[in-house]
Formats: sequence, structure tokens, C-alpha cells
Amino acid sequence: MPRAVYVLALGIFAMVTSEFVVAGLMPQMADGLNATIPQIGYLITAFAVAMAAGGPFLTVAVMKFPPRTALMVLFAIFLAGNVLAATATGYAMMMAARIITGIASQAFFGVGISMCAQITRPEVRGRAIAVAMNGLMLGTLLGLPMSTLVGEHFGWRAAFWTITLITVVAALATLVGVPRLERAESGGGLRQEVGVFRKPRLWLALSTSTLIIGATFSAFSYFNPILTEITGFSAGTVPALLIAYGAATVVGNNIVGRFADRHTAPVLAAGLVLNTLFLAGFALLADLPVPAVGCMMGIGLVGVTMNPAMTTRVQRTGNAGPLVNTVHSSFITLGIILGSSLGAAMIDAWGLRAPLWLGAAMAVVGLLTVLPDLTHRPTPQTAPVIAGTGAPAKQAEQV
Repeated sequence: MPRAVYVLALGIFAMVTSEFVVAGLMPQMADGLNATIPQIGYLITAFAVAMAAGGPFLTVAVMKFPPRTALMVLFAIFLAGNVLAATATGYAMMMAARIITGIASQAFFGVGISMCAQITRPEVRGRAIAVAMNGLMLGTLLGLPMSTLVGEHFGWRAAFWTITLITVVAALATLVGVPRLERAESGGGLRQEVGVFRKPRLWLALSTSTLIIGATFSAFSYFNPILTEITGFSAGTVPALLIAYGAATVVGNNIVGRFADRHTAPVLAAGLVLNTLFLAGFALLADLPVPAVGCMMGIGLVGVTMNPAMTTRVQRTGNAGPLVNTVHSSFITLGIILGSSLGAAMIDAWGLRAPLWLGAAMAVVGLLTVLPDLTHRPTPQTAPVIAGTGAPAKQAEQV
């Protein structure tokens, strides 16, 4: 595996840690910014909306640069947003910082995952994406507790400065460890990237990703109250359970990465079936500690861990260019928004088990969107076309 893939994982880790930091420091930030807890919650929503809505436009803007240069531009924008957050003197300034970092984060995902496709052989591309996406899993497992710990001991601003330092390290590692690839000039460039969105099968693949992530986050967003108020765990036990959940996502991500290239649709279908069972099981058995934790770990193994297979399917259906990957990330973010917001609405009406049933229903619908690919699968060695070339990437010989 090229070392550049691991470097890209470090960049993704920095982005994801920044995304999650507010969730772990809501009371401190509310006090520091003279805001209410709900207002701080809107900072999380703003980050997600900025990712989904603004990321593709920033991706288009940086597509004129070679990939590594584009990554450095995005690092600079992201870094500026984190510095703005660390020095924010009021709520409006913090809101602006979260919007800036959200947009840059989404574009980084798109360009970074596209680069994974350029520097790896077709038959190991799913594994490469899994390695890069370990940055996302480790952001959940390590980034959130680390930033929360720093914020609790040294103040919430220190958490943002820590993320700034990680970003600088990731940017320097990118300069040293990521090869300089030339921007493709032939084949239509942006026109080709936009043109693939005329394919109905691409929209089907994108909707599958939204439903997979929506199903998972309808549960994940409310693990804390479910585990404390229904299952009966103490508040002090929940962080350890969430760390175990994060470890399960790392394991599941690497397993899925092993099979994503050759068995993309079956992996997605199996993951959705299992997630449906785990979500429904959690809803039915939430008051029993051992089965509840077992179902929670199962959701970790087969939920967000579908990312390598989801990305492989989208790239094969469309192309492996940065715009397609960024739009895909936007659909994933849409799943987070839908799962968490619809789950909240259902809690008000039917109680804390309702988001789990919502997740199971979304997983079933997601399975229906995968069924066409179970009867019409691309050949395993088919390489996603890199937009702008009209052919599979030629830089993939360095694995």
C-alpha cells in the first residue's frame, strides 16, 4: 500500500476530529461564548450543512490544481477556520469558523479519496479506501475523546489549537509523503465529472449511501440516552462503551475493505441485512445490558464501516474524480442529518427506542436500492475512470 494512503488517513483524522470536537465540549463552549446549549448544537448542524452544500463547490474551485496542490489549498482553508474557532470572541465568529471548516473538510474528502484511486491498482482500491477511511474511524475512536479531554483540562480553545497542530502535521506529511500528480487535461475535465450525474444508477448508489449512514446515525446519535435511560448504564460507563463501539468500526472497516473490490454489492447487501437485525434487536432488547451492548457493537461492525464498499460502488458507477467523491460525501452527510434529525422528532412522539426502529426501516429501504446491483455487477478488476482522462488511472503501479 503506498504510504500516501496512510498520509491521507491522517488528514481525514484531523478533519473528523474537528467535526466532532463541539459535541464533546458543549457546556464549556456555551459558557465561553455566552450562548445556550441549543445554540452550540446549531454549530454541529452548521458544520454538517456546510459540508453537504458547500463542499462540492469548493471541490470544483480546486480542480484546476494538481491533486497535491489542491490538498494543500484545502489544508490552508481548514487551518484558517480552526484558528478562527480557537480565537473566536463571540458566537457569530464561531459559526463562521464552523462553516469554513465544514466546507473545506468535505472537499478534502473528495480530493483525497479520488487520489486514492489514482495511486493504487484497481484490485486493491477498496482496501486503499478502507485505510484512508481509518482516519474517519479513528476520529471517532480517538479524536473525540482526545479533544474532549484536552478541552476539559485546558479549556475548549486548547482543543481547537490541538486540532490546528494536528492539521499542520498532516499538511507537512502530505508535502513529504504524497506524490505530485499532474492534473489531467484531456477527456473533458469538469464537463466529464458533471456529465456522469446523468446516470440513474449513480443516483441509486448515492441514495444507498445516504440510507446506510442515516440508519446508523439514527441510532448512534442517541446511544448515550438509550444506554443510560433504558439499558440502565451509569453515565460514567457510556464513554467506555463508545470507545468499544469505535474499536468495532475500525475492525469492520478493515474487513469490508478486504472484500469491497471483488464483492461490492454482496458486501453492501449483507451489511444492510445485518444492520437491520442489530438495530431491530437493540430496539427490542434495549433494557437488557448484554444483548443491548452486543447489538450496539454489531451496528459498529456493519454501519459506517460500509464506506469502502459504498465508495467503490459510486466510483464504478460514475468515476473516481474529486467532484463525484465530494458529492458522495455530501450524500453521506445528508444521511447523518436525516438520521439524527428524524430520530429526534421520533423520540418526541414515541420515545427513545424510536430512532432504532427508524434505523432498521432505513436499512431495509437501503437494501432495496442495492438489489439491482446484485443481478448486474461490474467485473471485479474494473477500474473506476479518473475524470478528465476517459480511462482508468495509469499511476497505480506503485502499490
